[in-house]
Amino acid sequence: NAGIVKSVTENIIKYSPNAIIIVVSNPLDVMTYQAHITSKLPRTRLMGMAGILDTARYRAFLAEALNVSPKDIQAMLLGGHGDTMVPLPRYTTVSGIPVTELIAKDKLDAIIERTKVGGGELVKLMGTSAWYAPGSAAAQMVEAIVKDQRRILPVCMQLDGEYGIKDCYLGVPAVLGKNGIERVIELDLNKDEKALLETSRKHVKEVMDVLDKLGK
Repeated sequence: NAGIVKSVTENIIKYSPNAIIIVVSNPLDVMTYQAHITSKLPRTRLMGMAGILDTARYRAFLAEALNVSPKDIQAMLLGGHGDTMVPLPRYTTVSGIPVTELIAKDKLDAIIERTKVGGGELVKLMGTSAWYAPGSAAAQMVEAIVKDQRRILPVCMQLDGEYGIKDCYLGVPAVLGKNGIERVIELDLNKDEKALLETSRKHVKEVMDVLDKLGK
């Protein structure tokens, strides 16, 4: 997909240099990086869609297990889009109630693992990758920007010291408004969460490095 992303991005910059770009192509984090290499846009105007989709799956699986509406579940994930994503049970609530008070740890762990492979599960069931949910998630990001809603949504973006990480594209919560990414939200992570995020960073950076080598 790198060649396609490069070509499309070149045309976006040629015909709409002031655009805000949302990348949806997989591998998401690395394709967002590819768009950055090509566009040279500031990080506030270039982002990837993954966290909203992953969070929706996480919420749906929790709702199924708890027999409640997913509308009442607030959740957050960090990191790469894939097996190394980092769901955060400490920041997951059901109508304000910590999810850890409503479900056993082993069941919660199983839901987290299912969330990480949720995309693959859909491919097996449908014979193709998802399209409706990613489209809906991207539309939420577009609406937040166009209408200057200043919503806090998980987005893939270039980190510049946030969470102790620089020059890597990872999913983090951010405020989206008319200028694109208005502000990055830094959560207070514990030791285990930081370790999981570092594992995710290493995985994404390895693929970014491969892309750099191919580009040379």
